Parts: sequence; structure tokens; C-alpha cells
Amino acid sequence: MSLRRFIGPLIIGVSGTVVLAYLGFWQVQRLEWKEGVLAEIEARIADAPVALPAQPDPETDKYLPVTVQGDLGETQLRVLTSVPRVGPGHRIVSALTLLDGRQILVDEGFVREDGETQVGPARQVTIVGNVHWPDDVNSSTPAPDLDNGLFFGRDVAQMADALGTEPTLVIAREITGTSPRATPLPVTTEGIPNNHLGYAVQWFGLALVWAGMTAFLLWRTAKRKE
Repeated sequence: MSLRRFIGPLIIGVSGTVVLAYLGFWQVQRLEWKEGVLAEIEARIADAPVALPAQPDPETDKYLPVTVQGDLGETQLRVLTSVPRVGPGHRIVSALTLLDGRQILVDEGFVREDGETQVGPARQVTIVGNVHWPDDVNSSTPAPDLDNGLFFGRDVAQMADALGTEPTLVIAREITGTSPRATPLPVTTEGIPNNHLGYAVQWFGLALVWAGMTAFLLWRTAKRKE
């Protein structure tokens, strides 16, 4: 039996299997990297809160835990959202005037769609939370209904323009000094995608299928020559 007829299928089969397996191992490495990144973010979120920087930077200050004090404004923006096992509702975003006169945004938390929102200003409140620039908005997100203060994603720049504050958002995890106007939804890593394990399984599965198809082709080739 001539071995030359097996060389082509064998080269293609082995090469394809190696490439697909390599992609699987690469995704495993990416999984380890991503888990390390998530662990660092979780540790940063849970750090002891500090004073709000004078000019927060979206790169270096993302997730920074802070304590801020001041007066919450009367005007509230609503951001359409949904909470698992609770249902649809809105995030409440307000302007906070700090003791030094600066004005920033505060995500006070969640109010159910059928719930009532406490209105009116809140004086001398203390908020512990995290500075954040959420990535809620994409090309398919509807434009906000500015007349009714309704947003469909947290766009920090647009919300700051609507309330006349600087584009800095603190997501509250604890608010003291006033009756709660919403249930805080603290920053977590839950919304950060980590699909590398699934991708690794897919590539390893394809490698096994490719290897199996190669083995079957070689077997059929051998049977034809008997």
C-alpha cells in the first residue's frame, strides 16, 4: 500500500488539530489572565474609601472607593434597568453638591417600576461608594428622553449635562443622613464579561472533531486500498 495517499490528509489533519488545540490553550491562558484582572478589581472595589480626587481620571480612578458629603438635589434622572428576581425599574441618578461647592453625579440605587420615589432635596448626606464610568450605552441604545429625565443607559457625560454637574459618577453602596430614596446597587464585577472558558471548550471540542474526522478519512482511505 502506497503511503503517499495518506500524506496529504495526515498533514491537513494534524495541522488543523494542532492549530485548534493551540487556540484552546490560548483561551485557557486568557481565562487565567481575566480571573486575575477580576480579582484585582474586586480588591480595589472593597478597599477603604478615600476622599474624591480633584480631577478623577477614567483610567486610574475607575472603581476607586470614596466617601463624599453634601446635599442631594431635587431633580432626579431615571435609568431604565432590571434586577434579577426583583423585576424592572429604574436607577436613580441625582446631583450631589459637595461641601466645597463641586457638583457630581450620584447613582443612588434601584427603585421598582411600581415603587414610589422620594422626591425633594436631601441635606448633609454622607455617601460611601465607588467612582465609575459605566459602559451601558452602545449603538442600539435609544436616545434619552430628556424632557422626562429618562435614560436607557448610564451615559455619564449626557447625565452630567442634564443635571449641570461635572462628569463624575459615584455609585453608592451606603447613604446616611437621609431616608433612603432608593436601594443601593453597589459596583461589582458581575457585568464584566469572562467567556474564555466557554471559548476554550469550543476550540478543544473542534480539535477533537477535526482529529476524529482525520482518523475517519485515513481509515476510509486504507479501506479503499484493501
